[in-house]
Amino acid sequence: MPNEAPTPFAIAIPDAELDDLRRRLRATRWPDAEPVDDWSQGIPLAYLQEVCTYWADGYDWRKREALLNRHAQFTMPVDGIDIHFVHVRSRHAGARPLVLTHGWPGSIVEFQKVIEALTDPTAHSGGEEDAFHVVCPSLPGYGFSGKPREPGWGVERIADAWSQLMQRLGYSRYLAQGGDWGAMVTTNIGIRDPQHCAAIHLNMPLVTPDPETMNDLTEREQSALAGIQHYMDKDSGYSKQQSTRPQSLGYGLTDSPAGQAAWILEKFWSWTDCDGHPENVLSRDELLDNVMLYWLPGNAASSARLYWESFGSPTLEAPKVPVGCSIFPKEIFRCSRRWAEKHFGELLHFNELDKGGHFAAFECPEVFVDEVRSCFRSLQSL
Repeated sequence: MPNEAPTPFAIAIPDAELDDLRRRLRATRWPDAEPVDDWSQGIPLAYLQEVCTYWADGYDWRKREALLNRHAQFTMPVDGIDIHFVHVRSRHAGARPLVLTHGWPGSIVEFQKVIEALTDPTAHSGGEEDAFHVVCPSLPGYGFSGKPREPGWGVERIADAWSQLMQRLGYSRYLAQGGDWGAMVTTNIGIRDPQHCAAIHLNMPLVTPDPETMNDLTEREQSALAGIQHYMDKDSGYSKQQSTRPQSLGYGLTDSPAGQAAWILEKFWSWTDCDGHPENVLSRDELLDNVMLYWLPGNAASSARLYWESFGSPTLEAPKVPVGCSIFPKEIFRCSRRWAEKHFGELLHFNELDKGGHFAAFECPEVFVDEVRSCFRSLQSL
């Protein structure tokens, strides 16, 4: 029903599901160890065994569940899908609505460490002008959102759904932010909904390198091109599988928690600014919190289907609203200021950071908050 109100939601996993998870972890059938002494063939056996032992015997889901439930959550049907979202309103009268969108293999867990600072800036080194009403939806087929039962749920349709969601929450004008798939959804919001979206911020803007600069590349631009080549050569096998046969992949990952963890954690090694180990930037509990939002709802196939829908047709059109970009050094795809200036009609903010990777809000929350504040502070009004 188009005018249906949000339904309050709290994560409450039955004990039987947790018992089943522990049983499966303890019964894992392991492969032989990798014949190399690094991560070049994937996540090392010894590390994954260590993580899974902790997951079964040390990880306290009830404590983590309570931590995730500290922010108000809701579900609401949008375009036939029950969308799960966090919604935290600021106490500051002039707060601006902001929708934050995650990607794969992320979740709303990525934003847990920035919500308080965004909604209550005066308690977190900011001013009242930095206040936001924050909405964090789980993508369709991710987290506790419903799973699409028909083709067609690509980034354009999700952008339209987010526009509906924000308007139905009472936000006739709003801001949008995203990275990974969230960057593509957010870009499409800026293309498709300029009537309601005032500006966007991206921490993985998809900008085609300017051909006119190829004979005069800066050091950062050379690094960006090398990063793209590395991704294509060494780091993109997961995307080929998910964009072509997500259903086949889903059987193994949905049946094996060790397999699901391996599929996700390897990307946190590869895409975070972690000096060789993901636990250098994120705690083991934090990493497993994110994995749990795939394991518990059984989202291996449904999350991968977004690749089947949209990976082969990236959005390269420029948004019709002002754009801010924060470029983190270990991001998968990076662009330079001059590439961004040529691509975007109005570049509201551009900054190249010295530390951080693909999961910016998760890895370096204070820097992420500063970037979002700086970007939208320069916007005169909604």
